[in-house]
Amino acid sequence: MDQELELIRDQQKEVWNKFSSGWKKWDELMMDFLKPVGDEMIRQLDPKGNDTVLDIASGTGEPGLTIASLLDSGKVILTDLSEDMLKIAAENAADRGIKNIETLVCDVCELPFEDNTFNAVSCRFGFMFFPDMLLAAKEMVRVLKPGGRFVTSVWDVPEKNFWVTAIMGTINRNMDVPALPPGAPGMFRCAKSDLMSDIFREAGLTNILEKAVSGKMNCQTADVYWNLMTEVAAPVVAALSKADAAMKDKIKAEVYEALNQKFPDGNVVIDSGAIVFCAVK
Repeated sequence: MDQELELIRDQQKEVWNKFSSGWKKWDELMMDFLKPVGDEMIRQLDPKGNDTVLDIASGTGEPGLTIASLLDSGKVILTDLSEDMLKIAAENAADRGIKNIETLVCDVCELPFEDNTFNAVSCRFGFMFFPDMLLAAKEMVRVLKPGGRFVTSVWDVPEKNFWVTAIMGTINRNMDVPALPPGAPGMFRCAKSDLMSDIFREAGLTNILEKAVSGKMNCQTADVYWNLMTEVAAPVVAALSKADAAMKDKIKAEVYEALNQKFPDGNVVIDSGAIVFCAVK
């Protein structure tokens, strides 16, 4: 990677370590929210009893921990840029009695494994943040055995993800937030039609399939939504850190109003849309 991309990677590492406490606090709600995507990924991956599986951008552990629980004599190696996130993953594994896992802090663009090591590779919601997505895909393919299975997920278009746009749209309307450069890491970077399939083909994958998966963020109240998003969403926190108290209050009031309009009964359960890709080396 060139120097600019390494800088992005190092900044991401710092951010994920910084927000790890928020992810630990909200882990149950977030894992429930992301479970439909994880379930579809596991269905596509179809882990076998003695598989060795690499899980990239593991965060607090899913779907790698569930994959490990399905293996008889196999194991899962959980990797992430953030050592603090992986500490939470290890704690979650211990709490669930899952012992056939290892955690390793590493960069997806420089995986410390031999060629043709893994039976399967999974990566839930990592690609949109990788500085060089093609290099990341090539590294995953390199360490995957011939015939090995690859599965990943990315967020679909903003229109299908009100859980993000409810707050970020309000922030963008009220503040002069610089637009991301084309192709820069971001939530919806991978939603562009054919983008990911083209990357996967170039990386050496075949039999590429994609499937839309919906989910629901069950916040129940506007307060829970606001607190969650201001404790785990780095772009939200970064933007609000530049707002004065009056602007923060205005944004919060408008977010609550948007939620109240969409959920007049007060039960805030927000739809999401993702795309799961599976392929073979």
